[in-house]
Amino acid sequence: MKCYYAKETEAHDPVFRLSLGQIARNAEQAERARLLLAGLDRLGLPVTAPAPVPREILGRVHTQNLLTFLETGWDEWQTLPGAGPEVVPNVHALNSERTYPAHIVGKAGWHMGDTSAPLAQHSWKATLGAAAAAHAAAEAVQQGDSVAYALCRPPGHHSSADVVAGHCMINCAAVAVETLKPTHPRIAVLDIDVHHGNGTQDIFYERDDVLFVSIHATPETYYPFFVGYAHETGRGAGEGFNLNIPLNQSTGDDGWCDAISASLERIAAFGPDALVVSLGLDAHENDPLKGLKVTFDGFRRAGNMIAAAGFPTVLVQEGGYLSPDLTTSLVAYLAGHAGIEIAL
Repeated sequence: MKCYYAKETEAHDPVFRLSLGQIARNAEQAERARLLLAGLDRLGLPVTAPAPVPREILGRVHTQNLLTFLETGWDEWQTLPGAGPEVVPNVHALNSERTYPAHIVGKAGWHMGDTSAPLAQHSWKATLGAAAAAHAAAEAVQQGDSVAYALCRPPGHHSSADVVAGHCMINCAAVAVETLKPTHPRIAVLDIDVHHGNGTQDIFYERDDVLFVSIHATPETYYPFFVGYAHETGRGAGEGFNLNIPLNQSTGDDGWCDAISASLERIAAFGPDALVVSLGLDAHENDPLKGLKVTFDGFRRAGNMIAAAGFPTVLVQEGGYLSPDLTTSLVAYLAGHAGIEIAL
């Protein structure tokens, strides 16, 4: 299994987060990458540094306004008197009638959906590295590999075409889709992160060439709250090509794997040329965000099931936060996917 990682992502180590009315340390820390790399090392899987992702691919996923904001927003923010070290929004564009702002504070509110994805000095370079890893993994599958893994951070599945949120910046799963499209015209995205992939859903919601399926903790009580419900099935040409399977937060291995089985049945009916998996590991029972109760064996079973479906597959890393178990969660999934016997 080829694995891709851009070391530049380690320069992105956000600090600010507002949680339950209190300023807290951001959960998407650079340490995540080191824990995930340790998992690849344990499996004997070397990592390759990816080549840069073409700007054209990014432009198929995101608006030029958002890309420009991510690229230049921190520098512009620093021209403000008394500016903090990270771009964090304090106003949002919520009115039905709205005009794209000229001021950087307005741009922050336009393009940032919450306070969990602050933009720091090296965030643009880091998210380009994450996108490059997804692009490289997709190219490997294009060239005949059955599976490839992209260690992407910051993650991407909460970012829509014009808005970043939830620790995410460039939507790497969507980058993988757009990279595959010329050779694999019908693509399914299976998101098994504990949070609903609201950004990915939004990007593909009106398309019938991309099937989006998300298994996640119910948004009735869990982020992102406003989307991720079962009645969201697509719009226009995309009607019927969006499947959400929200789960009670008490769900463990059996219920989670049953949802994956149902997802794979829908994906098989769609008949994709390739599969992109948004590989969140935060469904683990010991993840600090406490969404579901999946064990290492659940991840192993999931990897085995998804591999058995038989589609050329790009694995794109999403969530999974600071816990001693993060390394083993990745080992368990990848071992299951590759059919490797390893003690967990």
